[in-house]
Amino acid sequence: MSWQFPQRPGFGTSGRLIQVRSNFFPIQSLPQLPIHHYEVSISPEVPPAKSRRVYQLWEDEALLSGELGGVRPVFDGRKNIFASRPLPLIADAGEFLVDYYDDDEPATKKRGPKKFKLVLIKVGEINMQRLGLFLEGRIGETPLDAIMALDILLRHRPSLVYTTVGRCFYTSDSAASIANGAQLWQGFHQSLRPSQSQMLINLDVSATAFYQPGPVVDIVAKVLGKISASDLRSAISDKDRIKLEKTLKGLKIVVTHRGHVRRKYRISRVTSTPANRTMFSQGESGTEESVANYFATKYNTTLYFPHLPCLIVGDPSKMVYLPMEVCEVIPGQRHLRKLNERQTAEMIKFTCQPPHVRSNKISAGITILQQRDNEYLKEFGVQIGHEMAIVNARVLPAPSISYHPASKEPVITPREGAWNLRDKMVAQGVSIRSWSVVAFGAEQDYPVGAIQKFITLLVQTCEECGVFIQNRQPPISYANPHGNIEKTLIDAYMVAGNSFLERPQIIVCILPNTGVPLYAEIKRVSDTVIGIATQCIQAKHMFAAKRQYCANVCLKMNVKLGGMNSFLSNSQLPFVSERPTIVFGADVTHPAPGSASNQSIAALVGSMDAQCSRYAAAIRVQKGRQEVIQDLASMAVELLKTFYQTCGAKPERILFYRDGVSEGQFADVLRAEVEAIRTACSTLEIGYRPTLTFVVVQKRHHARFFPIRKEDSDRSGNVLPGTVIESGITHPSEFDFYLCSHPGLQGTSKPTHYHVLHDENRFSPDSLQELTYRLCYLYCRATRSVSVCPPAYYAHLVAARARFHATGEGWFEGSSEWGMGGSSIAGSSLAGSSVGSYGVLPPGGQSAAAALASTLSSISLGGTSNVVAGSTALPGVIGAGKSALSGPSNSLLGVPTSSGTPSVVVGGPGGMIGKRTSMSSLASRSGPRGGGGASFLSARSEVGAESTASGFRVMQYGVVKAELASVMWYM
Repeated sequence: MSWQFPQRPGFGTSGRLIQVRSNFFPIQSLPQLPIHHYEVSISPEVPPAKSRRVYQLWEDEALLSGELGGVRPVFDGRKNIFASRPLPLIADAGEFLVDYYDDDEPATKKRGPKKFKLVLIKVGEINMQRLGLFLEGRIGETPLDAIMALDILLRHRPSLVYTTVGRCFYTSDSAASIANGAQLWQGFHQSLRPSQSQMLINLDVSATAFYQPGPVVDIVAKVLGKISASDLRSAISDKDRIKLEKTLKGLKIVVTHRGHVRRKYRISRVTSTPANRTMFSQGESGTEESVANYFATKYNTTLYFPHLPCLIVGDPSKMVYLPMEVCEVIPGQRHLRKLNERQTAEMIKFTCQPPHVRSNKISAGITILQQRDNEYLKEFGVQIGHEMAIVNARVLPAPSISYHPASKEPVITPREGAWNLRDKMVAQGVSIRSWSVVAFGAEQDYPVGAIQKFITLLVQTCEECGVFIQNRQPPISYANPHGNIEKTLIDAYMVAGNSFLERPQIIVCILPNTGVPLYAEIKRVSDTVIGIATQCIQAKHMFAAKRQYCANVCLKMNVKLGGMNSFLSNSQLPFVSERPTIVFGADVTHPAPGSASNQSIAALVGSMDAQCSRYAAAIRVQKGRQEVIQDLASMAVELLKTFYQTCGAKPERILFYRDGVSEGQFADVLRAEVEAIRTACSTLEIGYRPTLTFVVVQKRHHARFFPIRKEDSDRSGNVLPGTVIESGITHPSEFDFYLCSHPGLQGTSKPTHYHVLHDENRFSPDSLQELTYRLCYLYCRATRSVSVCPPAYYAHLVAARARFHATGEGWFEGSSEWGMGGSSIAGSSLAGSSVGSYGVLPPGGQSAAAALASTLSSISLGGTSNVVAGSTALPGVIGAGKSALSGPSNSLLGVPTSSGTPSVVVGGPGGMIGKRTSMSSLASRSGPRGGGGASFLSARSEVGAESTASGFRVMQYGVVKAELASVMWYM
């Protein structure tokens, strides 16, 4: 199979044609002659920032002495030098010595300069004509060497002036302090992008966190929540010491107590004792002395903070102690750890800029980065336009969204991407009969009257929206938010079951207003131990309950229990409705920077009806930092079988939205994952080969669009939802487009970039763009179109939720960004088993779950059949020796099959709207599950393995219960 990415099949015509400004600046002239490439080695080896300073000293001296023959080469800070003309070197090689003085170390001037050696060797010449042919679409292979040389040329001058982080340049000018001793620096992101017939500079404003320079005691005060260092009047607790060590570890500091001798160190630990009680042995005598006394006698320095711990710097085994107050944090150190909630909120506030402000800053940036009067650009014959590119765009029409036909307004066409639930009932509402409420706090904090008032409003709103709650007064219990959450939820489950003599469907949890750990533990227990939906509500929303908030809660509860909120008519989703089609979404989330875990989570979701309204999910744990989904074949098997069991037909077409893949990984991910999907299909049936389209979904880019005319903007000043851009700034020849599918709320809207890497379904630009945009109106927990198509969005949510399924400290790991390869968490289509025996339980959970299972057997399950009345049983999956997907192969989704037997679309609107159903569960529906189904499911024996790899913690992950198999438990 050829893995050449598909060519653009033309340009779309649907929608209203407009023009927008984009943050791309054209390169008006490119180098015409070959560029000469040299490899440079600088010894001794130093970081890139210092390498640049050494290189610049050499270049300045060589230009003055005439050694370079007037040529101005550019340097990437590591190994590569590029020149517009050959350097005057003997045999294309040269060796040079450079004297280097550290600006901030006066002592080096006494000792003399540091000696560096530069060795240059010519590597080759880069043919720049190939770049022109590529931009014109006449060759398909990207000339990466030419683009790299041009990129380094454009980055060379700014890199000498500003602090460089990846593709961004930052300056401490106008830095803003945020919580915990950090500060935000502003800067610009700059990258080089090929487009039709021209190269473009993509320039965007950026911000990142650095550690605040200055006295360490000032940072300590901020980390501990004090106003200033003068408030550090007493010794700190061990809990605060651990918090400090986590913040300070790895920071580079300079000492201030030795006059001009300003030695630099890296913090490795924080002592458990204060400076006046931290003892060390003195020389050969072995007499012990405290750090505070030593500084008083040796340096005549009386410590102001002898009650604070010391820093252990350098090699921790050598035990070099320094009092905090004689240390200062060196400027320009990036904050690599994940920002906490408060820091994140302050960063969002700092970076949130309306479109016109952002546009003006970007326009100024091209001058700030000195891309105008730049002698290096002149050397290579490069000129840059200083006006943003104006590109053609189209505004696609919004789809018409359908609700229950009994609604006063059953069909609505949104304006500017938003609508509300007034006069509308959900397309298929569940009936809630058995439920309970848990308030995590004391009764004086959450009075019973306040909870009952909220429950009354929630019940009223649910019934107005078509979700019927038969028992309006659920049992209410209180629990310690720091107590045994598992026991609390099991007790609430039991109370609901005993009160209504029916298996409980949902537990409503009222939470304090902050704190991820409690939420994480609730989801772990409900998803993997009990197998019940939970709906968490912040206390502040309960006390100030509004009907709109309750309506949003209702939407989430309905889909968690198997209902469907809204749908689009078949005519608006022809690709999905004309033939059996499954839409996949996939994502991999990696451990956060600084995480103790080295495990990534892969998530796959798949649509389960003809309306793309319901998605089942599968999860896997895999080795950290691997973007390719290692066990995609078995995950796809699970969801393809679930689709067949739900719809009675096997998919004839697959549309695969893949989130989180960078351009450098396109080929590897495409090759591995398309082959995995093919393997999954052939595993289920020899010769089964549905047509496949593979689309990468990218949010991590810096393209922004700004409306030119007021009528082409929304109320926030952003481009309108449905704005699609496919020319002017997109790939020269491949099939990609930008789509801004959501209404702006605050700041500048970020479009999503869709890039088609494989297309057997032969989409036209209009058909794929319209399908993708319309899907954005089917995100089930909002009455707004969303910025990313829901399959990819749901996959991201599933992966994020799975982080919470780790026992221990899994909730620390974070989301954007786990079991070694091959271990699995069975996601949504595992064969069922009893509540007590299924899943990985934490210590102490086995007996509680066993007791729960025992009690459940006495609870009547009458009246909870999950098969929609009037539907027929699903065709079974044939066992060994026959196709696992045998059965009606040509049936359409939601319509009678060729044999005349109606296939079941769970909750689908076709002929079923108005029939109420409780929580859908494939476990109760699937006679097929016991046969051919089990053989294709991954073994769970490796889940929860306790081991460590390279010093990282390997988390234990619980398995999502079979009771939640067919519902959107992750919402």
